Amino acid sequence: MGEFRFKRFSVVNQRSAMKVNTDGVLLGAAMTISQDARNLLDVGTGTGTIALMAAQRMGDLVSQDGIRVNAIDIDEPSATEAAENFRNSPWASCLNVFNTSLDDYSASLDPQVRFDHIFSNPPYFDDSLQAPDQRRNDSRHTSTGLSYRELLEFAKERLTQSGHISIVLPSDTEPALTRHARMCGLHLFRIVRVKTVPRKNPVRIIAEFGRVRCPEAEEVLLTIQNEGKYTEEYLSLTHDFYLFA
Repeated sequence: MGEFRFKRFSVVNQRSAMKVNTDGVLLGAAMTISQDARNLLDVGTGTGTIALMAAQRMGDLVSQDGIRVNAIDIDEPSATEAAENFRNSPWASCLNVFNTSLDDYSASLDPQVRFDHIFSNPPYFDDSLQAPDQRRNDSRHTSTGLSYRELLEFAKERLTQSGHISIVLPSDTEPALTRHARMCGLHLFRIVRVKTVPRKNPVRIIAEFGRVRCPEAEEVLLTIQNEGKYTEEYLSLTHDFYLFA
């Protein structure tokens, strides 16, 4: 797939280790965007799609002045492609990408730097599910070092007091994910459980954590298709992005 077209931007989709995918679009559309957020970070950006969706949503909320959406990716071709997609978007002035690992990026930051929102579609497959393409492995397998644990540890150190982190993962990771978040002093405030069709159990979760403890997390159930057609809830969620929605 050479190019993927959304309603207000397009992404070149050739060199990135991980192509445009449903998980990423779901995260970009469903994650909580605060009107007060100014400094955002996309970890493992790939083509830059989620960062672009965040920039679009932020631009619809407030002026772009003072908004910064940084993105990082350890894979050089992916970072190069994301940079091209950022330059060709309406929000080029507020988007930056860095070809670096999360550890190296963290070490390069001023100790005082904090983020209002961190988001990621991280690796989640184990070594038993290795694919032939090593770069695709690196973008999708926890053996590369980037896991939700590293993301939560980073968020523990780098979130603002009112900031939050949003992660999309397989649904069976929920117990371990929320447990490790609590160990980092981060509390679940919203979770979206995603079904492909009504009769099946959720296959993905979008989990959001912040420093502030909530009496009860908001729970949302999203079904993508029913009887071979996209559901109204899915079309409504993706309306501002997908051409068919």
